[in-house]
Amino acid sequence: MDVVDTEIPAVKLIRPKRHGDARGWFSETYRADALARAGLEIVFVQDNQSFSAPKGTIRGLHFQLAPAAQTKLVRVLSGAILDVAVDLRAGSPSYGRHVAVTLDAEGGDQLLIPHGFAHGFCTLTPDTMVAYKVDAYYSPAHDRALAWNDPDVGIDWPLAEAEAILSDKDRRAPRLAEIGPQF
Repeated sequence: MDVVDTEIPAVKLIRPKRHGDARGWFSETYRADALARAGLEIVFVQDNQSFSAPKGTIRGLHFQLAPAAQTKLVRVLSGAILDVAVDLRAGSPSYGRHVAVTLDAEGGDQLLIPHGFAHGFCTLTPDTMVAYKVDAYYSPAHDRALAWNDPDVGIDWPLAEAEAILSDKDRRAPRLAEIGPQF
């Protein structure tokens, strides 16, 4: 598997190799030793999966505060997403900036989002299923959100604001200027 820096080097694009033949393909989607060779020693403790029926579903931007902050390894099982990570680290040269990557089931790429980032995605196809590993358990007391459409963050979502399908929590999330650095 290849580990590639994104525009914000702390966020990594993980490219598992696929071995194919007439039957289809096989891929190792996670290898602790391969990530360790890239300097990423992470112990994942929980796997999560979401299904979004309509295209244009936005989930996020979510994060958990310390001591329950989460590193996430995100992949798409069916469909496609625009996956986004926003830097919330105090003193970071990329504070408030984001990385946006298209992930789909066909390509198999994954996004590794470390502690200190808010994470969210928009479904690009109907019936999209996303799976991700985290290195800390879900903690309602530490769960937070950042406004998905904050103009100061400037994410170029692939839909008009009126078309976005959101949870009430995500619709009410505060802007970056209201929450400031979180890590």
